[in-house]
Amino acid sequence: MTRLRYLLLLLVIVAGSAATLTASAEAEARVLDYIRTHLQPGQPLRVTELYNQVFTQPDERQALNKLYNAFFRIPLFVANYQKKYKSPPSLAVISEQFDLRTPDAADTLLRVMESDPRVPRFLTRDPKTGEITHVDVESIESDPRFGQVLARQIGGFDGNPAPDLALSRLGGGDFNLADLRGKVVLLEVWFTGCPPCMQEAPALVSLDRELSSRGLAIVGANDDSNLGLDYDDSVRQRYVQEHHILYPIANWTKESDQAYGGIAIFPTLFLIDRKGTIRNHWIGYVEPQTLRDAIVTALSQN
Repeated sequence: MTRLRYLLLLLVIVAGSAATLTASAEAEARVLDYIRTHLQPGQPLRVTELYNQVFTQPDERQALNKLYNAFFRIPLFVANYQKKYKSPPSLAVISEQFDLRTPDAADTLLRVMESDPRVPRFLTRDPKTGEITHVDVESIESDPRFGQVLARQIGGFDGNPAPDLALSRLGGGDFNLADLRGKVVLLEVWFTGCPPCMQEAPALVSLDRELSSRGLAIVGANDDSNLGLDYDDSVRQRYVQEHHILYPIANWTKESDQAYGGIAIFPTLFLIDRKGTIRNHWIGYVEPQTLRDAIVTALSQN
């Protein structure tokens, strides 16, 4: 009977989470449809007006916040992606990175950028497919709103002290990076539903099991809140259980995001040595052997 009650309770929780996600998807679709219909070339989108006059329901405002956060991260993501992979990201990749429901949603946000005179003209797109054909990284780097952040994201961390972190842990309690001084720390910043993050998870679990006894501490910092994503702790806890994660999961904050340069590609990983210095910094999925080699090297040094 106890097992049956547990299973029934689990079904209720899953059904409730599914209903919440469906409602949020519908709210996001309404917001995007309105934006597509009312977008005017050469005119910026006034988010405050939409927030105060058009979208007054909590789920709609949450969807608008999520899209607003993505709007300001997309130029950095596109530039980072171009520099790393030597080609532009597809609409599908952009939608995955920002937990958008479809590539059409990514297309809509790019159209908003193209119509906004405040945003530099940093990309060229295929008029038929909407796919990005060229990224002008220099125009992003020269823009005062994006340039410094981009420069730091690309190569401004290695060899520098890791900024301290004070984060709340999933399930309760606090996490402080200073408490791990003397260990080699692999900090992963990720979000729920991120395909490259899920691809990375098995490698991190394996590295944790193999090397934690030698002084490795892995920390998974979840960025759902900053990105405006509506996953709750039950969804994150289920992710932890499904991937057999034993290392701590913490909640990334706006302050930590600012200190670490503003994360635009997920996952982003920082390898911090025993003295608190960032030894390696990766953006996007990293091959397991690359991670292991860097970690073993850091563990072998005092």
